[in-house]
Amino acid sequence: MKLEVITIPVADPERAKAFYAGLGWRLDADLVLGGSRAIQFTPPGSLCSIHFGIGSPPTPEGTPPGLFLIVTDIEKARADLIARGVEVGPIFHRTADGVADGPDPDRNSYNSLAAWSDPDGNGWLLQEIVNRLPGRIDSGITSYSSVADLANAMRRASEAHGEHEKRTGQADANWPDWYATYMASEQSGAEPPK
Repeated sequence: MKLEVITIPVADPERAKAFYAGLGWRLDADLVLGGSRAIQFTPPGSLCSIHFGIGSPPTPEGTPPGLFLIVTDIEKARADLIARGVEVGPIFHRTADGVADGPDPDRNSYNSLAAWSDPDGNGWLLQEIVNRLPGRIDSGITSYSSVADLANAMRRASEAHGEHEKRTGQADANWPDWYATYMASEQSGAEPPK
C-alpha cells in the first residue's frame, strides 16, 4: 500500500488554490466531477497529492499538525516557505526530555521539525530526513516491479561497470556506489556514470 492522496478541508477553494500554487506546488486538477469541484496539488518531489475537501469544516485553529512534508534541509525549506509569505514556527527537535529548540544537533533524520498552517488552519510539519529507514526508498527514483527486473538491472550495471574498469585500468573498490548510481540514472533517464 502507498499513501497517494490525502484530503484536507478548506473554506475557500480559490484562496486555497492561490496559496498552494504560491508555494510552487503542481496543480494536477481543477475540475467538476459529479457536481463537486475537485482541486488537487502535489508538492515538489512528493509521491502523495492533496485534494481539497471543499465545504468541509476547516480544522480548528490550534489543531496539532498531522500532515508531514519531508525535506532534506529543514533550514532551507523553512526559509523558502517564509520567503513565500508563510508563517512558520521555529525549528525544534525531540529529546529524551521532550522538545528542544533548533534542529537536532547531530542532524539525525526524522528528528528536526517545524510547524506551519495554511489559511484554513490545516497544520503541517516539515520533517528533515536525509537517511531513510530501511524500506523507505524514493520509488520515484528507483523502482523494480519484480526480482527479475532488479536482477536484469544489476546485470546491465555489471556489464557497464566492467567497461568502466577497463577504461580506468583498475579495479573499482567502490563498485556498490557505482552500481547504485548507474541503476538509479537508468530508471530516471539521467546520464549514467562513465
